[in-house]
Amino acid sequence: MPPSSLIVIPCLNEAAHIGALLEQLRPAAERLGARIVVADGGSTDGTLTIVEQIAAKDPQIVLLHNAKRIQSAAINLAVATFGDSAEYLIRIDAHGGYPADYCDRLVEEALATGADSVVVSMLTSGSGAVQKAVAAAQNSKLGTGGSKHRHLSAGEWIDHGHHALMRISAFTAVGGYDETFSHNEDAELDYRLRQAGYRIWMSGKTQMVYYPRSSLKGLYFQYLGYGRGRAKNVLKHRMIPKVRQMIPLLVFPVVLLAALSFVHWVAAIPLLVWASVCLGYGLWTAVSQRNPDAALAGISAMVMHFGWSVGFWLQLLGPRSQRGVA
Repeated sequence: MPPSSLIVIPCLNEAAHIGALLEQLRPAAERLGARIVVADGGSTDGTLTIVEQIAAKDPQIVLLHNAKRIQSAAINLAVATFGDSAEYLIRIDAHGGYPADYCDRLVEEALATGADSVVVSMLTSGSGAVQKAVAAAQNSKLGTGGSKHRHLSAGEWIDHGHHALMRISAFTAVGGYDETFSHNEDAELDYRLRQAGYRIWMSGKTQMVYYPRSSLKGLYFQYLGYGRGRAKNVLKHRMIPKVRQMIPLLVFPVVLLAALSFVHWVAAIPLLVWASVCLGYGLWTAVSQRNPDAALAGISAMVMHFGWSVGFWLQLLGPRSQRGVA
C-alpha cells in the first residue's frame, strides 16, 4: 500500500480546465488512497459549480475556499486543514496537462530516492499563434536562460524545479509557503528546504505541460510578477542572482538608456543589439523547425525579458514596506 497523499489544486477561474483535470486525477487518487482538495480563490466563471458537481459523486474531492486568493495561501490552507492524514503533498496546477500516471510516478520516485521533494520538468505547449510563439520562447534558453526545469531530465538532485510532490513533514517544518509571495513562492520555499538540509529530486520519469498566456499583455503582467517575486527572494535571503537572471535585469535599464538616443545615437545601440538577438532567434527557430508560428518567439522573449526586468527593479527600488524586507 503506497503512503497516503494529499493532492492540492490551487484554482481561480479555471472553468475551462478544472472538470477534465479532476476526472483525470480521480483514478490516480483512488489508486493512492488520496484526497483531492480544490482550493479556490474566489472563482466567478462557473468553476465552483463544476467542482461541486464532481465532488457530489466523489467524497474524496473537497472544495476549499481560499479567502487569500493566491496559490501559496491555497496550499498552506489545504495542508493545515487536511495534511495531518497524509505523508505526501502533491501540487497540481489547474492550468496544465499531466500524464495519467503522474501522481504514481511522483510517489515511486520519492520512495526510491528518499527525496523530501520531487520536482518536474515543465514543458510549454500552445494552440493559437500567440500561445505557440510563447511556448517556443519559454522552451528555449533565450526565454528561460537554461533553467533546468524547463527541459527534460534523466533524474538528478537539484536546487529548484517545478513543484510536484513534497513530504508534508518537510513542508511544515520550514513553515510552508511564504504567503507574502504571489509569484516565485516555489523557489523561495526550495531555498529554505535546502538550507534546512532537505533534498530535492528532479524527476526523470514524468513531467507536466504548461499552457501559457494567450496574449502578449497577459504574458507581460505574468513576467512582471515573476520579476517582483525574484527580487523579493533576493532581498529576503540576501541572495546574489544567477548569471542567467542577471542578464535580463539589464533590459529595463537598456530601454531607459535608449530614451536618451536623441542626445546621442550610441544610447540606442544596446537596445538594438538585444532586439536583434531576440528577433533573429525567432526567425532562426521558425526556419530550423519549419514552424512559422515560432517566428514570433523572439517578440515573446522580449516581452518576457522586459516584464521580468521591470518587475525586478520596481520591487528592488520600491518603498521598503513593499520590498519584503524586515
